[in-house]
Amino acid sequence: MSSSTFSWLRIAGLAVAALLAAGCASTQSAAPSTPTAASAPTAAAPVRVKVFVAAMFEIGQNTGDRAGEFQHWYERYWRSSAPIAVKGALSPVYCNADGVCGAVLGMGKVNSSSSMQAILLDPRFDFSESYYILSGVAGTPPSRGTIGMVSWATWLIDYDLGHRWAPEENTAGAPTFMPRKGYENYRRFQLNPALTGWAMKLSADTPLADDDKASAYRLRYPDAAARRAPFVGTGTHMTGDTFFHGPGLSKEAQYIAKLYGADDYVITEMEAAAITLVINRTHGTSRVMSLRGAVNFDQGNPRETTLAHLDPAPGETAGGFAETVLNIERVGSRVVDHIVANWPQWRGGVPPMTP
Repeated sequence: MSSSTFSWLRIAGLAVAALLAAGCASTQSAAPSTPTAASAPTAAAPVRVKVFVAAMFEIGQNTGDRAGEFQHWYERYWRSSAPIAVKGALSPVYCNADGVCGAVLGMGKVNSSSSMQAILLDPRFDFSESYYILSGVAGTPPSRGTIGMVSWATWLIDYDLGHRWAPEENTAGAPTFMPRKGYENYRRFQLNPALTGWAMKLSADTPLADDDKASAYRLRYPDAAARRAPFVGTGTHMTGDTFFHGPGLSKEAQYIAKLYGADDYVITEMEAAAITLVINRTHGTSRVMSLRGAVNFDQGNPRETTLAHLDPAPGETAGGFAETVLNIERVGSRVVDHIVANWPQWRGGVPPMTP
């Protein structure tokens, strides 16, 4: 090999090495580079919730067995919807393509309100324009309602925020409740009268299911309201973790409603005031509705002790549970479907009601 040939090969080899080194450097520098803004993956847009339906419990599965508070809603709106697990909530959220979402929040004030808080704060949902239906079963005083009836709340009152004492420590027959100052913004909510008016307009003539056993049970009470067939009405819903029973505590609930300037007490339930407080802190209460169906009276009939009413003998229960949970969804879905079908008119707030 001549010296000239060797020199040429040496030069060529150095050139190849330089190219390989440049290629390696190019590869190494490209690996950790970040995508441009145009090519970067983007997070899915949040679900814009038009209506959120809250139930408090389900008996078994969401479909195919005995229905609790959620099943009929689920079968109507979310049969094909995937569950969305939310950290801090009792159960998953379901949403359909129309922006109707719902979940089981849990029974009682703390249980239900903590679930609602977790769902409201989850960035995967946009609740900025949402309406809410807080639905479930409840009790009713026989002087104001009946088994199978469905009620839209005009007011929500917290039954527990105050002072109570034993009846024997007071004048006989006098109320054993005194409100505690400082809870004024927590213990009562007047729901939007325009929205309640719309709810009644859309649902007052809903055909309601009834039960022969419930119909016979009503006749044990002398009150005209108790003997009625199921109907759609309005009034104050009293929220308390305590299942109060008996004519004395029923009168006390009515006393508290009047003490706070609310409408007649017609429903006893366990969650709505607490859930509404949570919603109020994030989005206000102008789009909140409370919908309850009565499955029991809050006291026994005049020939029955309160204890016997609480622990009835076999075959002495009211009946009508299955029909009531069906009635709740029948009534509530009329409002849900109307809002969704007329979203341009409802998106900015409750529209004026035309005669």
